[in-house]
Amino acid sequence: MRHIIVDDSLARVGMPQFAGYMCHAYCYEGHCTLDYQDKPLRFEAGDCMILPRRGDLVKNLRGSEDFAVRTIYVTQEFIELSTPRSNYGMKGHLSLYENPIMRLTPEMQQRCIHNFEVISRRLSQPQHKFYHDVLMNAVQTMILDFFDFHATLYGFDRITSHYNQLMEQFLEMLERGDFRQNRDIGYYADKLCVTPKYLSEVCKKVSGLPANYWITRFTSLDISRQLRDRSLSFSDISDMFGFSSLSHFSRYVQTNLGAKPSDFRE
Repeated sequence: MRHIIVDDSLARVGMPQFAGYMCHAYCYEGHCTLDYQDKPLRFEAGDCMILPRRGDLVKNLRGSEDFAVRTIYVTQEFIELSTPRSNYGMKGHLSLYENPIMRLTPEMQQRCIHNFEVISRRLSQPQHKFYHDVLMNAVQTMILDFFDFHATLYGFDRITSHYNQLMEQFLEMLERGDFRQNRDIGYYADKLCVTPKYLSEVCKKVSGLPANYWITRFTSLDISRQLRDRSLSFSDISDMFGFSSLSHFSRYVQTNLGAKPSDFRE
């Protein structure tokens, strides 16, 4: 399975075999119309679009005759390995769930084009002795620029939605690190004075994903960061996250990060 695929179309969006990929697209010319969560959107020259793994949210893609696009598909696994030490992406994800298109300034357009070109060039250099690391670095730079684009265009405003307050409180608990010792949705629901079912339903209405997804995502990202810190032993990290045993910790990493703990240090 290839973790990164570069293409010149949006044809792969929604295809079952690409359900595990996030799509990052930049429109060079023309425009494309699409229905996203049954809402009509227009993707045109100078725009960047980031589509989540759920390609089923996208329907009726129609490009103009001069429509030209560059797309980079990245697996969720590689995205998580490359995500910087910032939780801004969580709130950005929620905002992009509402509207995946960002209208970039000319300066942002140049940065976006440059990042796409760097990733394409790095993909063509498998002989590089540190191939995986330079790819990760290139993807991380792209992600950080997307964070910057989003924060510049929309500010660091708090989430706005019908259930924003509950979702914000839930994310604040995760951002302060509660997931290190508490990965049961019941813990968060109890603190927020709601039922686990209600909390999960609210998360799904706001982000399209249940509460357990966000708990696992925060946990997996933090574990992957700790695993890259060679000053920490696997036992140290296991204890940090409250696992009952090292074998339990290893199973969690394999299940949710798709690799053994030792793979992060090769």
